[in-house]
Amino acid sequence: MLRGLLLVLMTLTHMPTGFSLPLGQPFGFVSAAEGFVFLSAVMVGRVYGSQALRHGMPAMRASVFGRVQRLYLCQAGLLLLAFSLIAWLGVHNHQGGVTGLLEFYMDRPWTAVLAAGMLVYNPPLLDILPMYIVFMALTPWLLSHGHRRGWGLLLCASALLWLAEQWSAGAWLYGTLAGWSPVPYKDLGAFHWLAWQGLWMAGLWLGARRDPLPRLPGWLVAAAALYAMVMLAWRHNVGQDPMPGVAAVALLFDKWALGPLRVLNFSSLLILLLAAGPWLRRSLPRVTPLELMGRHSLAVFCAHVVVALFTLAFFGSTEVIRPWTTDAILLLGAFAALLTTALVLEERRQASGTRRGPKAAGGPTPPAATAHSPRH
Repeated sequence: MLRGLLLVLMTLTHMPTGFSLPLGQPFGFVSAAEGFVFLSAVMVGRVYGSQALRHGMPAMRASVFGRVQRLYLCQAGLLLLAFSLIAWLGVHNHQGGVTGLLEFYMDRPWTAVLAAGMLVYNPPLLDILPMYIVFMALTPWLLSHGHRRGWGLLLCASALLWLAEQWSAGAWLYGTLAGWSPVPYKDLGAFHWLAWQGLWMAGLWLGARRDPLPRLPGWLVAAAALYAMVMLAWRHNVGQDPMPGVAAVALLFDKWALGPLRVLNFSSLLILLLAAGPWLRRSLPRVTPLELMGRHSLAVFCAHVVVALFTLAFFGSTEVIRPWTTDAILLLGAFAALLTTALVLEERRQASGTRRGPKAAGGPTPPAATAHSPRH
């Protein structure tokens, strides 16, 4: 359900409607992207960490790299769509939202295609999967090291990389190696990987833990609740820019480099979720549409990108003034497309289980299926 909710929030943010700004970051200075990356890392650590313990590291590595291949094919499909039909529609319909999105591709198409295939050129909306692919590709080594030698050194190194990115280590590294890349720094993607790896590492460690987390002390939960409430009130009284015109404050909340106050905001919400987890599990009603979308999160994520790209190509960006009813219809259509995608895949999954028969269906669940089961 949580993964499905994050997909809904991501769609609200990425769909170019008048609802994007007021409904974006509804829980404070934290976006759906942070939750999605962290939760994905938790699931990867839980599923593939367990597989490594049961079947050994070679089996785990094979499963992870199989997942990496599927992720890469999804990214390649999205790029093919963006560089062909979406680009043509943007030019044909004179939609600056699309031509601006694909500016580097419009200027140097063959260089852009080659660089995008190497995960170097990552246009907006298409820049989160490349980061996910690279982090997944590193995961077998990280899990292996964590299981054999502990996570302390890895977590310290990850924290230092995040800290270095707060002083623009990625931009410095790009400037040092600029002669090797024809892609401008801004077109590498909005996410600063040196910062976001910290979120992935923390989630991976949490998912791969074999011992349960200790009970959180009351003072920590109280402090997290206070900080989360302050951030929530600040966000909805000021807007998504915490202090308009003050760049130093914006850096502390920066999404792309995961500024320190943003990390604290995310951590406070995580602490509250962990503390309230047992109560939430007992009390919350099951929301089947969210469960379905969360169970088939990769396909639904790709579907939301496709819908957002076509909306940009036909209706323009958020700068285009439209009646709120038109934007509401666009959002309803987007959510209908995401739910339909999940329903079709769920139907196929159930049909596949029926064809395997009771004996096969009752056997051990493969790790890939466990990652998408309702229980998780």
